[in-house]
Amino acid sequence: MGGKEAEASKPRGLFWWLLVLIIGALVVTTAVLTILRDFHYFKKNRPPSHPISKKYADALEIALQFFDIQKSGKLVDNRISWRGDSGLQDGSEGNLDLSKGMYDAGDTMKFGFPMAFTATVLSWAILEYGDQMNAVKQLGYAQNSLRWITDYLINVHPSENVLYIQVGDPEVDHKCWERPETMSERRPLIQVNTSFPGTEVAAETAAAMASASLVFKKIDSDYSNSLLTHARQLFTFADTFRGSYSISFPQVQKFYNSTRYGDELLWAASWLYHATQEESYLRYVTELNGKNFANWESPTWFSWDDKLAGTQVLLSRINFFGVKEMSTVENLCLQMYRKTAEAIMCGLLPDSPTATSRRTDGGLIWITEWNSLQHPMASAFLAIIYSDYMLTSQTETLYCSGNSYKPEDLRKFAMSQADYVLGTNPMKISYLVGYGSSYPQYVHHRGASIPVDADTGCKDGFRWLNSDDPNPNIAFGALVGGPSLNDSYLDSRNNVKQGEPSTYNTALIVGLLSGLLTASSVAKSYP
Repeated sequence: MGGKEAEASKPRGLFWWLLVLIIGALVVTTAVLTILRDFHYFKKNRPPSHPISKKYADALEIALQFFDIQKSGKLVDNRISWRGDSGLQDGSEGNLDLSKGMYDAGDTMKFGFPMAFTATVLSWAILEYGDQMNAVKQLGYAQNSLRWITDYLINVHPSENVLYIQVGDPEVDHKCWERPETMSERRPLIQVNTSFPGTEVAAETAAAMASASLVFKKIDSDYSNSLLTHARQLFTFADTFRGSYSISFPQVQKFYNSTRYGDELLWAASWLYHATQEESYLRYVTELNGKNFANWESPTWFSWDDKLAGTQVLLSRINFFGVKEMSTVENLCLQMYRKTAEAIMCGLLPDSPTATSRRTDGGLIWITEWNSLQHPMASAFLAIIYSDYMLTSQTETLYCSGNSYKPEDLRKFAMSQADYVLGTNPMKISYLVGYGSSYPQYVHHRGASIPVDADTGCKDGFRWLNSDDPNPNIAFGALVGGPSLNDSYLDSRNNVKQGEPSTYNTALIVGLLSGLLTASSVAKSYP
C-alpha cells in the first residue's frame, strides 16, 4: 500500500508547495507595489525638495499675523502689541463660554458661517502644505490660529441639534466705532435648532471640524476625536432638519445671505469621508445626492457661500489617487466631479478656449465689486491644489476644448493672482497690509484705526473713522477688499467696499502662499 500512494502523493505535495510560493510572491509583490505607489504619490513628512521662495515666505509670515489681530477672548502669547483681551463675556446669555473665535472683518461681529469656512480652508491649507509651512517656521502659527477657532466651534455646539451661529447684533455693532477691548454693548446670540434650522451653517461647521480633526489627529488624538464627534453630529443635524438659516433668521440676509445649502452638505460629507474613510459618506456625495446638489459640468466660483468648486476639487483627489473599494455608480459620479473640476481649471487659464472673461486688464479674476479679492484668491488656491494633484498622480495634461495644458500652467495662473495682490498691478501697491513698501494706510478696521490709549466709547470713536491721519496701528496681514474692475483702488477708511479686510480671505491667501512656497509640491496623504 505504501509504494504507489507515496509516489502519487509527491506530485500533489510539490503542487501545493508551488501554489503556496506563488500566492506568497503575489502578496509580497502587491505589498511592494502599494508601498512604491504610496511612496511616489504621498511622500510623507518630507521637507520641500525645491528651494523656498523668499517672496512668498515673507508674505505668508505677514498674512498669518492677521489671525492674531482678529482673535477674541483672553489672548495667549499674542504677537500683536496693540491687541488685548476682549469679548470675555461672549456667550454669557446662553451660559456658554464663547469668548474665543475670531471677529469677522473690521468690526467685532462673530458670524459662524464665514468663520467656519475660515477654519475649513485653513485646515485644507495645512493638510496640503503643512510641510512647506513648517519649513518656513509658520506651521505652528497656522495650527494655533485654527485651534482658536475650533475651540470656539466646539463651544457653540452644546448639544446635538443646537448650534449657536452668531454673537453680537450687527445693527448695533456697526453703529459703534470702538476697539474690541472697550466694547460694552449687549452681545445677543442666535442659535439654529430643529425648529429654526440652518443646514448650510451647520454643515459648514461640520466640514470645519472634520477637516480640523485630520490636522490634529497626530498632534492631539483626544481633541481630534472630539472634533470628529461634533462633525458627525452636526452633519446629521444639518441633513435631517433641512432648511436655510436665511429663512429661519431673515436678518442674516443683509450680511451673509445663503443662496442654497446643498453645496455645504456635499462639502461636509466629503470632508467626513476623508476623515473617517466610511463608505456611507462617499455614497452620500455620489449615488445619493450627486445629481441633486453637485451641479456637474456647470463651474461655479468658490466662496464662503458656494462650496461646489471646492468640493469638486476635493473629490477629484479620490479620483486621482484611488480608493480601495467603490461601486460603479460611485466611480462614475467621482469622474463627474473631476470633469467639473477640470472645467473650472480650464476657465481660469487665461489662454484657454473656455477662459472666463471676468478679469481686470491687469489680469486679476474679478467677480464682484464688494470684497473683490475673495474670488481670485479662492480660485488660485484651488488651482495650485489641482496642479499638485496632477503632478503627484503623473497626470501630464489637462485638456480644454482641444487645447492641452500642463500642471505648470495652473501654477503660473495661481502665481499671477498672488503676484497681483503683492504689488504687480497697475496701482503698484500691495493689497496685503504690511508687505512691501506701499500698502493701504487707511484700512477699514476699528482696532487698527484707534490709538491704544484712546479713551473712546461707542459713538465718540467715529472721529477716528473720519480722521485724515493714517491708521496708528498696522493691521499686519490684512487682505483688503480689493480693486475695482478698472484696477483702481481708493485708500480711504470710509471706503468699506474696497478697504475692509475679512478673516476668511486671510485663510485663502494663506493657503495660496503656502502652495507657492516651492516650485512644485507632492500631494500629501491625509492622516
